[in-house]
Amino acid sequence: MKRREMLIGAGVLVATGRVLAQGAPPGVTIQFLGHTCFLLTGGGLRILVNPFLPGGCTQGYRQPRVQADLVLVSSLLLDEGYVVDLPGDPRVLAVSGDYELANGFKISGFQTNHDRLGGRRFGANVCWSWTQAGIRFLHLGGTATPITVEQQILLGKPDVLFIPVGGRDKAFNPQEAAQAVQALNPKVIVPTHFRTQAADTTCDLFPLEDFLALMGTVPVRRVGDQVTIRPGDLPSQGSIIQVFSYNFATPAKPAQPTPKPQATPTVQPSPRPTPQVTPSPTIPR
Repeated sequence: MKRREMLIGAGVLVATGRVLAQGAPPGVTIQFLGHTCFLLTGGGLRILVNPFLPGGCTQGYRQPRVQADLVLVSSLLLDEGYVVDLPGDPRVLAVSGDYELANGFKISGFQTNHDRLGGRRFGANVCWSWTQAGIRFLHLGGTATPITVEQQILLGKPDVLFIPVGGRDKAFNPQEAAQAVQALNPKVIVPTHFRTQAADTTCDLFPLEDFLALMGTVPVRRVGDQVTIRPGDLPSQGSIIQVFSYNFATPAKPAQPTPKPQATPTVQPSPRPTPQVTPSPTIPR
């Protein structure tokens, strides 16, 4: 197995040399690959977020082996940070910090807790924020940390927010997700991390409908597994919820045994300290 390069500190990334043609159509095409995993193509880059190994709540999904220039992972758990055998040789970001590609593309990762015990059970989660083709994205990964005033300042107001809505121990539950949406006030809300038909009997996630029931009159737009968003498509006022579907027609391949960990080269972090967020008390259910 080829050793994967993972960048674990803030710094400058070398351009991959596999960027898309500059004459590509404007906007960003978002493809849903299951659970919290998406491929975003636009602005000369292909960004893959949270590839996973099928199992448990993702058992019925196909392993997302797609071409990408940059891979972002929120944690090294198998359901949102499985980077083994990805096609090509993409750069992988796995730890919070500020990064810049050689062509000027910037991305920031902010660390939160992956549980309600200060990260003592599931460790840290990284929320990723970046602007691609004129659209500001924020992917919260599997955060279980309620949004504080400090987080609102760090994360800003996203155009498109990927937010977990069905978690129990590892991520926002529906009530916490609804409160986070109110705090961040995004234009487009993309729910992630909820129970679907891909789940096996061990999965304890809440279904999407529990979150939608809490969102009142916010419009819901149901799309396929892929959609293109341009800056002009964003709502001028208010928010919409965009629900992706998954094509289960192609059977998922059985999960392969987890290989033994391989050592990966690291990059020294820059002197700039990583933004830290102090969790607020758990939101009552």
